[in-house]
Amino acid sequence: MPTLVQFGAGNIGRSFIGQLFANSGYDVIFIDVAKPLVEALNAQRKYTIVIKRSGCADEVLTIRNVCAIDGNDHAAVAEAVAETDYAATSVGLGALPHIFPVLAKGIELRAHRHPGRPLDIIIAENIHDGAHYFRKALEALLPPDFPLAENVGLVETSIGKMVPIMRKEDLAADPLLLFAEEYNELIVDKHGFKSSLPQIPTLNPVENIQAYVDRKLFIHNLGHAAAAYFGFSRSPGTRFIWQALELPGLASRVRTAMSQSAAALTRQYPDDLTPASLEAHIDDLLRRFANRALGDTIYRVGRDLYRKLARDDRLIGPALLAARHRLPFDAIAEAVRAAVSFRAVDEEGTLYPRDAEFIVKEVPKGLAGILRDVCGLRESDAIDREVIAQILA
Repeated sequence: MPTLVQFGAGNIGRSFIGQLFANSGYDVIFIDVAKPLVEALNAQRKYTIVIKRSGCADEVLTIRNVCAIDGNDHAAVAEAVAETDYAATSVGLGALPHIFPVLAKGIELRAHRHPGRPLDIIIAENIHDGAHYFRKALEALLPPDFPLAENVGLVETSIGKMVPIMRKEDLAADPLLLFAEEYNELIVDKHGFKSSLPQIPTLNPVENIQAYVDRKLFIHNLGHAAAAYFGFSRSPGTRFIWQALELPGLASRVRTAMSQSAAALTRQYPDDLTPASLEAHIDDLLRRFANRALGDTIYRVGRDLYRKLARDDRLIGPALLAARHRLPFDAIAEAVRAAVSFRAVDEEGTLYPRDAEFIVKEVPKGLAGILRDVCGLRESDAIDREVIAQILA
């Protein structure tokens, strides 16, 4: 059987990438540093995903043909990389530097052992310019004369799958259990592959991946975050995203923010994204956000303010894009203001650690200071000034 080496056995790694490849006839080898997770995967050689749909019975999927390698066993990981058909990463931006050294070792071993057999790496990370980031990191670790472009395909993606935080009582019964929505479209850069495309039924190869990365961040992530921030601002005791969207007028305000971003995206990518397609996308997203059965929380969606208020992320990024195209973004600006006041806690009543830091270090600076120090907006830049003025209005 063909194989996939999947770095990261977390929510996206197992519920999305691992599921798609395993169900398409691949053996999936997960790489992870969480020893209990690795041990459970190797003991069971399978795991369960429960597909949650509003108003419908759950669908239980058993994902088979899986195993795991401890990410600290560098020799075993490099060996797996050298022999696999495809590799994928879903570890998060903060963990990527830790996997690059062993990934480089595997690539070098593969090139020596199987010359002319390139490795395509699917970057399931939702980061801007992922291929450039991977290329620079790998070039720094490989020999100076190593022909990286000939041996490695760097495939950017747009990841739209929503997976909620699992409750402790559910994981106590099955530590490998995952809840997820049914959405399974994997949007990939068709030009990133060096070998043939994997035979995955829901694979969607696109010409301009940047348009779809921005669509995910500036419509999906923006709308999801706006629902969390508006929901907490309006009703701090509200726990779930679906509950927030049922508050009077809130879904309409979320839609307005998403539509303002969509208008800017159609100006930026007129050959790839049409107004009609983006409005249909917004309709679908709002339906998915309102999925009661998924149980997605305001805390999960809104947490990590340092990241979500960053200059190129889901709030400031679309505001800047709209300003550049001289389009309105008042609803996006409102979401930024709501984000600064976000204080949602987990099921144990605890703030996300970085958000606790944000409250102590950044909130005393006031909104203008946050826009400067967290959002990276500069009074010296005309577009930045317009965004600052709208948010402070």
